[in-house]
Amino acid sequence: MQPANPSEAADPSEADDAKLPWGALAARPEVEHLKAYSAPLEGRRDLLRLDFNENTIGPSPRVVEALRGISAEQIAIYPEYDGLREALIANLSGIGLRTPLDPAQVGLFNGVDAAIHAIFHAYGEAGDRLLTTAPTFGYYTPCAQMQGMEILALPYEGGHFDFPLGAIQQTLSAEPRPRLLLICNPNNPTGTRLAPERLIELATAAPGTLVVVDELYEAFTGDSVLPLVDFAATPNLLVLRSLAKTAGLAGLRIGFAIGNADVVDRVSRVTGPYDINSFAVTAAFASLADQAYVDSYVAEVLQARDWIRGRLEVSGLRHHCEGGNYFLVWPDAAAARVESELRQAGILVRSMQGKTLLDGSLRVSIGTTAQMQRFWQAWDRVVVHR
Repeated sequence: MQPANPSEAADPSEADDAKLPWGALAARPEVEHLKAYSAPLEGRRDLLRLDFNENTIGPSPRVVEALRGISAEQIAIYPEYDGLREALIANLSGIGLRTPLDPAQVGLFNGVDAAIHAIFHAYGEAGDRLLTTAPTFGYYTPCAQMQGMEILALPYEGGHFDFPLGAIQQTLSAEPRPRLLLICNPNNPTGTRLAPERLIELATAAPGTLVVVDELYEAFTGDSVLPLVDFAATPNLLVLRSLAKTAGLAGLRIGFAIGNADVVDRVSRVTGPYDINSFAVTAAFASLADQAYVDSYVAEVLQARDWIRGRLEVSGLRHHCEGGNYFLVWPDAAAARVESELRQAGILVRSMQGKTLLDGSLRVSIGTTAQMQRFWQAWDRVVVHR
């Protein structure tokens, strides 16, 4: 029977609520109250991408060639990972490992985001404490929240965003002891760096805490703990690596967790058996075999960083340009408006609105010198001569 007045018809969502046992279908309370980590990923192609710290020129030609050579059979069967861990270890040998790595010490993940999620899934329980810094990579927080963990994010210190080492040490030794310590080194978005010796000391002093070092931007600073650490002596230290920021494989999603074999095993247990697809595996092999391409790109970014730092210093604008392939700048105009007008000029940057200590700033990724010159010309039009 139709209602007498169509405008009085029940809202479809209310009708659905009446039919379904929503109480039984509700997610865990932690998930129901979770604000998911999200980023504006659409509509970015054909623009100068200075918003997500990606490689701005694309992967090695060897990667493209390898992907074009993938056969129909390789697509039709489940992916195979034999030899990929060994290929990463061979690649890392170039940084001078003090203690040789075994393949069992390398975990393979569908991007480092998946590795981070798996770490929390394997080691974080409701009521446990996550210790980290602020501001830092935004995905740590929802991963902790979905496990029902307490989050203690200690702010960077002073105008140069110094690492809060004393506060971290004090918190690690106080009860309740943190279950996880996550440090992005160099930190995104501040570029703050902590010497690898200090990171190993933190892990050694807190054997009951899993210390995770996110090294996605290490290639731009050379601060890796891997050449120094002995995972047998420091089993509670885990290092994250990626092929997104330097090798240009962000779109294929592949990341690594390197550490004690027992820890890597536990983290890997909570992932699917075929999370990494065959295209990503093929690209990773080709990329790891062409380290010269990555080294060349990193060198170009470092040269461009010097160039843009010089322009920022002359401009008199507040800025912070330290580790990583990115910098922070505080425009005289409203950051949201500058971000929008740069996009209209074909250039993407990232607003830091709402980030601890960074309101009013923009984070700008560093690409090649030519790309930074293009950015600076647009910045001059948008900000200086508005």
